[in-house]
Amino acid sequence: MRRAYRKHERGVTLIEALMAIGVLALVGSLIYGAFDGMARSRKGLSNINDRYHQGRAAISRVSRDLQMAFVSLHQPLIALQSVRNTAFVGKDDGNLDRVDFTAFAHRRLSRDAHESDQCEVGFFAVRNPDTGGMDLVRRESRHIDLDPAKGGVVNVLAEGVELFDIEYLDPVTAEWTTTWDTTQAGSGQYQRLPLQVRITLVLSGGPGDKPIPFRTRISMPAQNPIAFGVPR
Repeated sequence: MRRAYRKHERGVTLIEALMAIGVLALVGSLIYGAFDGMARSRKGLSNINDRYHQGRAAISRVSRDLQMAFVSLHQPLIALQSVRNTAFVGKDDGNLDRVDFTAFAHRRLSRDAHESDQCEVGFFAVRNPDTGGMDLVRRESRHIDLDPAKGGVVNVLAEGVELFDIEYLDPVTAEWTTTWDTTQAGSGQYQRLPLQVRITLVLSGGPGDKPIPFRTRISMPAQNPIAFGVPR
């Protein structure tokens, strides 16, 4: 009887077992909540870093391509034999502008490809069918044709674009303008490039769900048209 009584004393009651399980569950839930919060914070910071990286890469690409823009006066003697036109056309479309131009921005990837560094480049915004937002895209055509605003391959540079604004500094008037067109003789911008270009890009998804602005201003190295060998 004594041995049975001592054995009963060394046992665990049901209440004690339930209390131990409850404490263990509480500690487990606290640990899970801490790790879950850390994982969500890490994911949020990673998404914000991705947005900043995407914006910096996009505005860097736009700036680099614009600095390689050019126009040329070289045309065949017979106008009907013309197969290519160089141009620089910037349009003001509200919050999402567009610019199309010819540039020395093409990279030849194949050794025997019949290509040069000349190409048509365009930057504009299109609607993403999956998210419903606007994406900034880059269009490149390896061959210059008669229409500098069409053709080529389109690639996405940045998603969730709220603002893409481009302004041009006129070297003649020393004023900023929202449009530029080297193809119109009556515009005062015929066959010449702006002195500087100011670019503003705003992406969504910043800290606290606020927009992320990116701004830069570049100078245009080749403002005058290429005209070597052209009789004056």
